[in-house]
Amino acid sequence: MSAAQASDVTSLSLLAGDPGGGRLTALRRAIGAMEPAAGAAGDGGAVPVGPAPIDGVLGGGLTLGCLHEIAAPREAAVAAATAFALALAARGPERAVVWVAEDFGLAESGVPYGPGLDDLGLAPERLVTVAAAKARDVLWVMEEALGCGGIGAVIGEIRGSRGIDLTASRRLSLAAGRRLNLALLLRTEPGAEASAAVTRWIVGPAPSVAPGRATGPPRLALTLARNRRGQLGSWTVEWNHVERRFDLAPAHREPVAEAAVDRPHRAARA
Repeated sequence: MSAAQASDVTSLSLLAGDPGGGRLTALRRAIGAMEPAAGAAGDGGAVPVGPAPIDGVLGGGLTLGCLHEIAAPREAAVAAATAFALALAARGPERAVVWVAEDFGLAESGVPYGPGLDDLGLAPERLVTVAAAKARDVLWVMEEALGCGGIGAVIGEIRGSRGIDLTASRRLSLAAGRRLNLALLLRTEPGAEASAAVTRWIVGPAPSVAPGRATGPPRLALTLARNRRGQLGSWTVEWNHVERRFDLAPAHREPVAEAAVDRPHRAARA
């Protein structure tokens, strides 16, 4: 993919309320220009989360060609859920990643930050940002994007407690299965309705720990609340900046006790 193509893709924004307009045509052309470099659609498999205990429960990772839900426990924790979704998308097929959200949500929370994407292993030029007018438009754009050969992962953000009916989730699951790419439904609050999603995650922040007063690696609290292919579970993971992957966080909050600085003389002699 050339620098000009990357610039065209990353700067493109679509108002999905106008599905027949020229902006949709421009989006398809931009994605189509990436397809020769991207190669054929994936051949199945899974996207590993990282830690062996988690991937073992999942049967190797998040299955490609399926829908997966990722929800924040509350709206204030959506940044943690977003980081988890983007990290998974970065580990997916080496093709473009589509991020679609309602326009007012993008105005409130902003869009993914370039250096932050690099830290997650996702090159900013791989990200296509789409602004949709309403929640139903988010689902429509997701389904359309999942049908494009140049797409490796699609993340759709739904704000608030709006339910996603079973029919809509089935359509997304079927669309993901045609190209064997990764479909992630990102929610700012957990959902309890019936869904075709293979897994349902609740992801929030966890306290970062480091020796002394330094800031440690980012940590996330993961809860696998639904898993059609195995067991459920909860884990605390931390981001490995070097390997660009999640590792299980150490069991102890403090790795070692800090050395005493000011002790009484008797204690020092003892």
